[in-house]
Formats: sequence, structure tokens, C-alpha cells
Amino acid sequence: MAAAARSSGGMSDQLFVSIKLECPRLAEMGLVPHVFGSHPVAGAWDPSKALLMEQEEAALWGLSCIVPSHRETLDFKFLLKPKDNSSHCIVEEGPDRSLVCGSNEVEIRNALFKFNDETGVVECKIFVETEILSPFDLAASWKAHQEHLQPRVRGAHDVIMNADSESRAKGADGRHVPPQEEQRAIFVDRGVGSPEFARPTNETISMSNIKFDSEAKDMPAAEGAVAAAAVADQMYGPKEDRKLAIVLVGLPARGKTFTAAKLTRYLRWLGHETKHFNVGKYRRLKHGINQTADFFRGDNKEGVEARNEVAALAMEDMLSWMQEGGQVGIFDATNSTRNRRNMLMKMAEGKCKIIFLETICNDQNVLERNMRLKVQRSPDYAEQTDFEAGVRDFKERLAYYEKVYEPVEEGSYVKMIDMVSGTGGQLQINDISGYLPGRIVFFLVNCHLTPRPILLTRHGESLDNVRGRIGGDSSLSETGSLYSRKLASFIEKRLASERTASIWTSTLQRSILTAQPIIGFPKIQWRALDEINAGICDGMTYDEIKKIKPEEYESRSKDKLRYRYPRGESYLDVIQSLLCSD
Repeated sequence: MAAAARSSGGMSDQLFVSIKLECPRLAEMGLVPHVFGSHPVAGAWDPSKALLMEQEEAALWGLSCIVPSHRETLDFKFLLKPKDNSSHCIVEEGPDRSLVCGSNEVEIRNALFKFNDETGVVECKIFVETEILSPFDLAASWKAHQEHLQPRVRGAHDVIMNADSESRAKGADGRHVPPQEEQRAIFVDRGVGSPEFARPTNETISMSNIKFDSEAKDMPAAEGAVAAAAVADQMYGPKEDRKLAIVLVGLPARGKTFTAAKLTRYLRWLGHETKHFNVGKYRRLKHGINQTADFFRGDNKEGVEARNEVAALAMEDMLSWMQEGGQVGIFDATNSTRNRRNMLMKMAEGKCKIIFLETICNDQNVLERNMRLKVQRSPDYAEQTDFEAGVRDFKERLAYYEKVYEPVEEGSYVKMIDMVSGTGGQLQINDISGYLPGRIVFFLVNCHLTPRPILLTRHGESLDNVRGRIGGDSSLSETGSLYSRKLASFIEKRLASERTASIWTSTLQRSILTAQPIIGFPKIQWRALDEINAGICDGMTYDEIKKIKPEEYESRSKDKLRYRYPRGESYLDVIQSLLCSD
């Protein structure tokens, strides 16, 4: 597939920043470290809006966030606040700290806080690490980004990420950390690749925009670096960019509704509150299903006004839905003229960002097939008893649209040109930036209309299944072996004429052994398909967990999706792992 990209803005990279502050005296003094700086999210130098650092150990606080890398300079300083917030804060001494294009301009490894009483001066150690990541890197290559980090377990709940002797941790300016200091430059991770995003202490910044555990509907239900990038994209873009409208453009029978439905399912799976708005449904509700091709003539003033009216109604519904918490609206209509698209952009101004998604198909065989399917399945022709008459009417409608059709050349857009088969065609993008638009483009690059069946099966029963134990890497039981043989027989019959299929398994014995009797197809092992890592609960039964670790059992029963096993994974981590392998 050829991909032609034109972008005035470019895909915006993200800068991952991890800041650590170590000081044994702070907890004793009842003080909590914060960060404030030049960016509005960091308070714009207003101490009351400073970002709270999370306490990770008795003497260690951390803050991890993702900011746009295109910001030339990010100035910041540390300050201390009493836990009860009853007195003024203490700002660190010395010049501002600066990240210039992702690098520490002057590396200062300590922070000095001067008190006016007998406390005197308190010194804290500072560690800063940065990494520039593109949206595609975050979404598709996060594992590769982490390969240079060697995990080491320390403590009951944290996974400590340290570089080994052959892959040393680097400071923000790229210099190697001296060996005697390297062991102190620890970067705490609350699980598998999921830095906790910074929480501001000021209530004027909406917590639903930045907390991973927020229940707000506009918060992506995913964790880890992918979610951090999504949150950063919401925080740092203009207000209207926090909501996204994907506006379909294209002639009839080009696969717009099919593409809209697939994109809606995908974004929902990612955890984004997404809804498909089909303007055709609004038209049928208001004007009925018996509209002939004349209704769609470009010179039919009443028809044009009626169609614009229902489009405006659908757009108003979508914007109202966004105000109530919706994040991504898929606006499905032909939107084939510049006037119609301008109307939609004016309605969305200041409320959401619009990206046009134009589908273009020039394959006459595909178009003929799509037109006949349209007449068979569309409610517009539900009462049409003469199929061929319906096809003629639809082709007449299509001809009217073709006379007034204006390709998209304005605003942010994605064009899918002859990409029906998934093995050719062209994708054009213009003025697309940000994490979520990047994920959408990545999905569309791999989108196609050709049916590709996927057969899903669990592994056969394992010995640990028989014992009721979770995790582990045991082999199959007799029942599991019988299942694997029956599965092979089923596959042999079902895919007798198939030549391009492949078998994907996890790297665990039970999965590999289940697929072993299947012959004639290549087998690929994916670590991303491994069962959820149960951490310290691996090998235990649920009854044992309930008895030995009742608090963990209770936490899991309340929220199985987000619950993370100690030193293990959550199902959201598993989703992220699958995202990174696409």
C-alpha cells in the first residue's frame, strides 16, 4: 500500500518527563513537594496551581507526565507545601530549571529549600529523565521503547526500573549517570509500563482530564503510556481539540457507513466514548423512506434544504452528546459539497475539532457490487419490490451526487483512495496531529473491506485449570489434549481450501500444545497473547487469594478491568500490550 502524506502541521511528538525528588526529612516535617512552572498546566508560576508529586517510598516522590515536544522551553521549579496547607509554601533556591527541546539546559542534581526558623536549609536530591516519543511510537512501539530498561522488584507493590551496567540510565542531556549515583536514580512504575500522570492540586483544572482512575466519560479507559499520551493530547491542545468529530465525506456506495462502524468499534475498544451519527437515519425519520432520486438533485432547492436541515439536526445532537461527556463523534453522511462542510465547521467552532475522512473508490466492479448490496439492505428500498428498478433509482441518485461533488481540500483531512482490498491504494493526510488522530490514521492504514475471518479459541484445559490455580505454565490435561485434537479436526475441515491462514498462539505451553496437532499452517507465538500476569498471586487459587490476601480479592471483585495484581498486570495492561503489538 502506498501512503502519501501531506501535512502542514506534522504529527506532533510527545515528550515523556519523569521527575524524582528524594529527601528523608520531608515526611518528618509534614511537607509535600510540588512542581510549578511556565506552562499553564504547571500553574503558570502560580504556587496555588502547582502539581502534586506522588509519594512512592518513605523518602521518594515522583511525577511523570507527557507534554508536547514542540515547546521550545519548559521552565519549572520545586516547592514545598505543608500537608494541611495552613501556611505559605517554600520555593527552592536558585535559578529556574529549564527543559530546552527535551534536554536539561543546566543539570542541577539537588534542590535547596531555605527556612526562616531553626530548620535552616533542607537539601533534596533531584533526578530528571526525558524521552521524545511520536504518537505512533507510543501506540505501536511502546515495548520497543522499554527494552533498554531492566525491571527489578523492590518492595511489596512497586516495580523499580533501573538500567543495568550495559545500558546505563541517561540524564535529560544524554550524559551517562555516574555509577555511584545510578542506583539512586530510580524510576517507579506502578505496574507494566504505566507511569502515573501528574495530579494538580488546584481544582480549577478538571481532574477528569488527568487522572487515570477517573470515572468521567471523557477519560480514555486505558492506562500506561498510551493513555498518558491521550490525556496529554486533551490537556495541551486548544479547548476545541478535546472533543473530536470524524466527518465522513464521499459519494454513495463508497463504504462510508462500513468504515464508520468499524472505526466506532475500534475507538470504543480503546476506551474512548464514541458514537456513530448516521444522517440517513435522521432523514428517514423526518421525511420517510420513500424518497426517490429526485430528492437528491443538486438543483432541487427544497431537497437540498431538507437534507441540510437533517444534517444540522444530527450535528446538534452530536455536539450535545459531546457536552454530556462524549469524546469522539463519527458523523456519517455524504457531505459532498464545500458549503455543507463549511456549515458543519461553523457549528463545531469552539466545541470540537473536525477531521474529514473522505473515502474514494474508482473500481467499477467494487462499486457495482456495493450498489446492489445497498439496494438489498438499505431501508430506503425496503418497500421496493422491483430490485432492478431500485438499482436504477440508486444509480440515478449517485449521478446527481457526482454532478455537485467537491473533493475535500480544506481543513484537517484523511483521504482513503482505492483501499477497499487492503492490498493497494493510497492514504493521504493533511494537518493531522495528536495522539488520538494518530491512532485513527494507524487504524485506517490497516483497514479494508475484504472479509478476513478470524477464529478465536481458548486453550485446552490445563493441569492448573484442573487444580483451580491461576497463571502458571502447565501442560494440558487429558481433556485439554482431547480438545486440541478435536480442534485440529475442525480446522482441517473448515479451512480445507485456505492457503493464507496462520495460527497465532501465546508463548505459554497450554496455548502452544493446543495448536500443536494443527498441521499445514505456519504457527506464530506472540508474547502479547500471554494470559494476564497475576504477579505474586501466580499459582494461587481464588480461594487462597480470598483467605491470604482478602484486600486484593475484594479490590479485584469491585473492578476486574482496572484491578492490577501486585507486581502483575491489569486487563487494561493486557489491552495496552495488544495495542503495542499491532
